Amino acid sequence: MKRLFWCCIFVFGILCTSCITNKDLVYLQDKGTKANDSLMIRQLSKPYRVQVNDILSIKVKALDEELVGIFNPVGENNFGQGQGSLYFNGFTVDLHGNIEFPVLGEINVLGFTIDEIKNKVQSELLKQYFKETAEIFVTVKLSGLRYTVTGEVSAGVYTLFQDRVNIIEALANAGDIPPTGDRKDILVIRQYPDGQKIHHIDLTDINAMQSPFYYIQPNDIILVKPLKRKAIGAGQTAIQNLTTIASILSVLVSTYFLTRNL
Repeated sequence: MKRLFWCCIFVFGILCTSCITNKDLVYLQDKGTKANDSLMIRQLSKPYRVQVNDILSIKVKALDEELVGIFNPVGENNFGQGQGSLYFNGFTVDLHGNIEFPVLGEINVLGFTIDEIKNKVQSELLKQYFKETAEIFVTVKLSGLRYTVTGEVSAGVYTLFQDRVNIIEALANAGDIPPTGDRKDILVIRQYPDGQKIHHIDLTDINAMQSPFYYIQPNDIILVKPLKRKAIGAGQTAIQNLTTIASILSVLVSTYFLTRNL
């Protein structure tokens, strides 16, 4: 009987420690701040620098639209035709960091910001094609912010047509992290000119807003790991755990009396 008692105590202890608490679920916690206080967080968001395989949408405008027609083969609604259209009609950054632009030929854009590319294209157009007095306006945008979410979440490849997206917005767009997902150690796999790097961010800590990985970048991969509690197979709440404990105790007691009567 003692063995049964200690076995029950052991199972009870394991299941109780497997409950998922609020500390595991609540985003951006700050225990040192009063509820009525407001926090001012400096959000770090550096301008994105274009990488290989990015797709750019470039539009050239002028008072006389016929003069710039050759540079805008997609038509007037260049920015509103969706991801598929931009894949075929946009300007893809090749392995050498170049795009092939009408008349101007190859332009290197690797590592440049969107504003720098806009100024570069406009400068080259005025130098090679238009007169210095020509009034032209160049607009450059990324063809959507494309990222991948996988792991303990609704996995998929998503595209948001926004200039800035933070990681919480990106995860919410994927259906958010379930209770069994580990919010304390989110992995962000980011592309760099020399390869990919893995970064960690704790979304339960308010200081995550100051992380350079709080705002996602095109081609980021967000990996959500499962909580270790999930591997145990216990419930997510105390009620679920109690149900599991009751079932296990019932089996143990039945087994004990059956073996005792043999």
